[in-house]
Amino acid sequence: MPTGTPPNDPSLLRRIRADVSERILSGAWPPGHRIPFEHELMAHYGCSRMTVNRALEPLAESGLIERRRKVGTFVARPRIHSAVMDVPDIAAEVTSRGEPYGYELLSRKVRTASREELAALDLADRVDVLVLRCLHRAGGRPFALEDRVINLESVPEAERVDFAVTPPNSWLLAHVAWTEAEHRISAVNVTRPTAAVLRIEATAACLVVERRTWRVGDKITHVRMTFPGDAYDLVARFAPGPGPAAT
Repeated sequence: MPTGTPPNDPSLLRRIRADVSERILSGAWPPGHRIPFEHELMAHYGCSRMTVNRALEPLAESGLIERRRKVGTFVARPRIHSAVMDVPDIAAEVTSRGEPYGYELLSRKVRTASREELAALDLADRVDVLVLRCLHRAGGRPFALEDRVINLESVPEAERVDFAVTPPNSWLLAHVAWTEAEHRISAVNVTRPTAAVLRIEATAACLVVERRTWRVGDKITHVRMTFPGDAYDLVARFAPGPGPAAT
């Protein structure tokens, strides 16, 4: 295709956009990955710089890619379309507070998903899953107990990761692009075994955040994070939309 192809050629714009999107959403290009430079895309598609710019512009506007001046274009970390919260990196959150971060893998199992795990992942057919239980610490004190199920049909490479070294939350954020997430937040009194792991009284209130994530319809993971009530806050700052403000 000649480099003189009109920059508003719909078929070529859609092709470039679809190719880049597919690589990101499939996980081939994980968050932080630098996509080819403009001149590389120009040579690959035989088009002008303006055509490449027009094709990538909607992806940048939607937050799928991030353009950095004089550096390049990178796969962005997707965010939930909500004013409440995004998907946090626990290790980064703890260190940002100036506390030493600690992590321990308590258990790891690969097996066929149970009925409860299928329901948590919103799946109908049996699949193999990786089941993890991890403890996060802040300043030597238990900060969160993580119970996670990863769908190995969607993320088969997770089975080869040493989660005794790398927290699953951090690894998934760095390597698996996601397009949708759902949070469910509740306050509970935990069981005695869970209270013992968190080193709290069995009657103490805990904050539980359950999250499911998807990648273009593929169910990736379900996680249940249990925080001692005095260890974690959910904070949102927002402004009223058009129309009368509610108080």
